[in-house]
Amino acid sequence: MGRMRIVIMGAAGRDFHNFNCLYRDDQRYEVVAFTATQIPNIEGRVYPPALAGSLYPEGIQILPEDELEDLIRRESIDQVMFSYSDVSHQYVMEKASRVMAAGANFAVCSADKTMLRSTKPVISVCAVRTGVGKSQTTRYLSRILKAMGKKVVAIRHPMPYGDLAKQACQRFAAYQDLDDHECTIEEREEYEPHIDNGFVVYAGVDYGMILREAEKEADVILWDGGNNDTSFYKPDLLITLVDPHRAGDELTYFPGYANLIMADLLIVNKVQTAPPDMVEQVFNNCKEHNPGARVIKCASVITVEHPELIEGKHALVVEDGPTLTHGGMRYGAGWFAAKNARAAGIVDARPYAVGSIKETYDKFPNAAAILPAMGYSEQQVRELEETINATPADVVVEGTPIDLSRIIKVNKPIANVVYELEELVPGVIERMVQDLLARVPADA
Repeated sequence: MGRMRIVIMGAAGRDFHNFNCLYRDDQRYEVVAFTATQIPNIEGRVYPPALAGSLYPEGIQILPEDELEDLIRRESIDQVMFSYSDVSHQYVMEKASRVMAAGANFAVCSADKTMLRSTKPVISVCAVRTGVGKSQTTRYLSRILKAMGKKVVAIRHPMPYGDLAKQACQRFAAYQDLDDHECTIEEREEYEPHIDNGFVVYAGVDYGMILREAEKEADVILWDGGNNDTSFYKPDLLITLVDPHRAGDELTYFPGYANLIMADLLIVNKVQTAPPDMVEQVFNNCKEHNPGARVIKCASVITVEHPELIEGKHALVVEDGPTLTHGGMRYGAGWFAAKNARAAGIVDARPYAVGSIKETYDKFPNAAAILPAMGYSEQQVRELEETINATPADVVVEGTPIDLSRIIKVNKPIANVVYELEELVPGVIERMVQDLLARVPADA
C-alpha cells in the first residue's frame, strides 16, 4: 500500500502544529496540501522545506479552501484533517459532508495527541470563543506567579503571517523585537501587553522548538491560547474562559466545547456588562457539562486613560479585529468605555471605509457599529489608517490591547482603553496556582 494522502484544512496556526505533531517525518503519510481560510493572504504560499522535513524537499503548497473539493478529486485524497477553530459544530459537519461527498474521509484530531509535554509546570489559558479575555487572564496569572518569585514565560498561539521559515521560533521581550519580526497589528495586540508587564513571550510555527527554548528561562510556562483552540502543551492546570455575552456558544462551538469539558477552572468573565440571566445560563451550563471543574465569576474591568477626551464628543470606536470577525461580537471594551465616558455618539465608519476594511464590513456585518483593527498586511494597515482619518469623529476610542499610534498616524486624539481581570471572590485563582506548584514544583 502507498502512503495515505492527506489534506490539512487550516488557517495558518493549528494546521501547521498538527502537521508537525502527526505527520512530519512519518512515511505512512503524504500531506499533499494545506488549505487556508479565516486569515487574509495565507493561500498561495508554501510551508517551507526547512519546517516540513526531509520528506518534503519542495515544501507543501497552501491553497484556498474553496478549492478543497476539486483538490480531493484531482489528487485522490484519502483523508482531510480539519485543523482550525472558533466555528460552530454545524459548520464543522457541513465541511465534513462536503469532504465525504467529494470522496475523502474527514477527521479531527485528539487534543491530547497534539499536546507536547514540558519539563516545567504548564498553565494553559483557553476559551470557548474568541475575545473572551484569555490575554488579560494570562497577564493576571503572570502577576500572581511573579509575586511568588517565579520566572514566567508566556507562549502564544501561532499567528505566522509572514515568512514561515523565519518565524519558526520567535522571542519577544521588547518593542524592538516586534519591529524586527515585522509583526502585524494582530500579533502586536497579543505580544505588547506581555512586554508592557515585563514578561517574555514566545510564538512562531514549530512549538516543539519554542518549548525547548522557553524552558531554558522559565520556572512556569503560560500557554496564551488563540481563538477557542485547545492547548498545544499538556496543561497541569487548564483554565477555560466562558462569555455570557454569547450565552449558549460554550456548548455549540468547536473546539471550545472540548475546552469547557476538559477544564480544571472555568471562568465566567465579563459578568459586569452581560445580562444577569445570561450569566446564570452560562454558569449553569458550566456546572452541568463539567461538574468536576471549579466555576467562578470574574469581571473584565474597563478603564480609559483619558476619559475627558471622550465626554460629550463623537467617538470612533476601534476594537480588536478577530473578536469582531470570526469571534462574531458586535462590540467590545472600547464600545463600553465610550458609553461609560458619556460620548455624545458612536460614529459609523462604514461610509468611509476603503479597500480591505470595506470588504471586512461586507463580510462581517455584525461589526457595523465599530471599526475592527484589521492589519494583516502593510497595505491593510494603511487602509485602516485611511479609514480612521476619513471618518468624521472627534476622538478615537481604542479598545485594542495596543497603542495604535506606534503603527499608524491619525488626525484625531486617541483615548486608550485598558481592561483587566478581576475576581468577584478574590484569591481562588491564586490558591489553585499554589496547589499546582505544590504538586508540580517549578524545579522538578
